[in-house]
Parts: sequence; structure tokens; C-alpha cells
Amino acid sequence: MTDIAEWLKIYTEQVKRAFGGRVCFLGLQGSFARGEATERSDIDVVLILDKLEKSDLNIYRDTLDQLPCRDLICGFIAGREELLVWESSDLFHFYYDTVPVFGTLDFILGKIDGAAVARAVRTGAGNVYHACVHNFLHEQSEEVVRAAYKSAVFAIQAAAFARTGIYYRRTAELLSAAAPREKRILETARTLKRGDVSDLDAATSNLLEWAKEALGEFKQ
Repeated sequence: MTDIAEWLKIYTEQVKRAFGGRVCFLGLQGSFARGEATERSDIDVVLILDKLEKSDLNIYRDTLDQLPCRDLICGFIAGREELLVWESSDLFHFYYDTVPVFGTLDFILGKIDGAAVARAVRTGAGNVYHACVHNFLHEQSEEVVRAAYKSAVFAIQAAAFARTGIYYRRTAELLSAAAPREKRILETARTLKRGDVSDLDAATSNLLEWAKEALGEFKQ
């Protein structure tokens, strides 16, 4: 995959041919949306239809099977009405992390208020807290720690948005708006993408302390 713009053009044409006027939105997420993709990065595409039936999944899978780089394609499909009743703290990241290709997601924007953003922080921090404690006691898994740091990055994005009103999609940009303990978490998360966990206990301890701090700052 070298030209995501050309691939998206083909994807858009094929999806519109399959679903016609039922296509409400097409978008791109993940590393390609952030401008951080490599040759083997997943292509995270979003398709929102007027409504979603089981038969639509069959049609969409057949459509994806005809596209280049099929082994890299992943992402999300939903019906518009279902998305409107989605948990608003989940919609926060979904909205701001998606780059539009066709249409707009503005129909869900009214559901994303300050309370939803705070819940996104608490949910992320709470999940990280639980993962750290469970992993330290029962598993001692590097993969669990790696996944917890990835989750923490999303929660820190939400925390920065709550403070500034700006969604920092790229980690390098997020570092400039992060609090001191958050910076340590973000820097460790970037390091973990390049190699193993050098000190599992220290990595867990730092993450646990961040989660406690975040839960305290964004408590109800």
C-alpha cells in the first residue's frame, strides 16, 4: 500500500456501487488517518449506511474481497440510527478520530458534550487500572501492559480535549498538551511500539499511578 488516496477512490466507487444512495458516510481511521502508516499498516475504513441488515454484511464482505490489499482492510460498519443511540463517550473518539472521505458525522456531534468526554477519560483510566492490577497479580504479561498503554493514550487524548477543546490525533502533538505524568505514559507508549518492556514492574507502576490521577481529576 503506497497510495492511500488512490485506494480510497477505488473503495468509495465500489461501496457506492454496492449500496447506492444508502451510503451516509465513508471515513478513514488509524495510522493512515494520522499520517503515520507503514507499508503493512491496516486500512481502517468506516462505512455508515442508512440502516444495517445482515444481508448488508454479506454484500460488504463481497465488496471488500474485490479490493486491492484485502489482507490489510479492517474497520467499522454501522447503521445511522444505531450510531445515534451509541454510548456518547465512545462516540467522542469515533467522531474525532475519523477523517471523512464522503459525507459527514456531524449528525452525532450534538451527543458529545463535556460529560461524555469526562466519561471517556474515566472509562479508559478505569480499564487501565483494572488491567494493571490484574496483570501484576496474575499474569505478568508484556502484551497486557502494551495494550494498557495503548488504551491510556486514548484516555489522555480525551483528557487533553477536556482541558483545551483540541483533539490531538497524533502522539507527537498530544505530548505538547499533556500533563507531566501523561507525557511519561505517552513516551513509554511510543517506546513500546519499537521494542519490549524493559522493566515490567516499573511500566505497570507508572501506568497505575497515571490511572489513579486521571480518575481523581475526572471524577463525577
